[in-house]
Amino acid sequence: MSEPLLAGYDALLLDLDGTVYRGAEIVDGAAEAVAAAHQAGVAVRYVTNNASRGPEAVAEQLTGLGIPAKPDEVTTSAQAAVGVLADRLAPGSTVLVVGADSLADEVTNRGLVPVRTAGPEVVAVVQGLSRDVGWHELAEATVAIRAGALWVASNMDRTLPTERGLLPGNGALVAAVRAATDVEPLVAGKPARPLMDDSIAASDSRHPLVVGDRLDTDIAGANAVGVDSLLVLSGVATPADLLAADETHRPTYLAADLSGALHPADTQRFTESPDWSVHVVDGTLRLTATDPAADGPASATSGSALTALRALCAAWWPQGTGPVGVRAEGPAAEAAVSKLGLASETSG
Repeated sequence: MSEPLLAGYDALLLDLDGTVYRGAEIVDGAAEAVAAAHQAGVAVRYVTNNASRGPEAVAEQLTGLGIPAKPDEVTTSAQAAVGVLADRLAPGSTVLVVGADSLADEVTNRGLVPVRTAGPEVVAVVQGLSRDVGWHELAEATVAIRAGALWVASNMDRTLPTERGLLPGNGALVAAVRAATDVEPLVAGKPARPLMDDSIAASDSRHPLVVGDRLDTDIAGANAVGVDSLLVLSGVATPADLLAADETHRPTYLAADLSGALHPADTQRFTESPDWSVHVVDGTLRLTATDPAADGPASATSGSALTALRALCAAWWPQGTGPVGVRAEGPAAEAAVSKLGLASETSG
């Protein structure tokens, strides 16, 4: 057995929503993984596309959930978005803010002037998630962008994982403004480089591991900057999404949740498994338990099902991309496929 996964890295760059917590609820295994990283001397950085709160509020929530955190351990897409603006605008420029007060505070902190109403003095629009944003705020952004203002979006996440399920994310609100303006925003958050580069620099890391629950942001962002990643199935991504992923959305490792960082690295990789046989036949994956004596529904534990998923990916990814059918052959395979939520083409 190899060392724990986190031992091979000098920093963990952790997504928050769907990875460390879901709304007001902590994800299983998160506190233990963070504590182990600190004990091992591995830097921990909280990297979030959610621009609705500042680092102080994020650190306070983490601490309240049992994960002691400091504001300077948090990097947000709001900070990255305002950084993009600051690199392009003269000090004192007026920026229309569509989002939370904490986003407006970031604008002020970078020497720019935040406003909430479009006008001739507005040279840029910055848009981040706020649960209070409505039609009037989106209308002001539309007016400013149509007048030629630079538009920067904190992120493009279509959904936000919460304890109630998936809710509209900033990307859903950005889509409304894009439809009204026919303009594409500059994007600061994952998978774009600004937030990724900022978080790596802030962690002073040379070999970080990105951990997240979304293929299109966390994993694609890690691949964009050439670092390893761990996908956790505690948020948005599903086993079917993972199987269908193209090369830019494929993680280095897979775990059920953040506790996977405590398990041996070799057990988290996408490889063949001695417990499962996978063959690609006529564009379909055929999954079979290799031990006939253990081929029963009870043998397909959650861990075994994840091992099967890694083996399925290892067999399918070299062959192609996109959705693929899985034919479960035998009770154990049927149980594993069921646990994974995959559509099974069971044998008769």
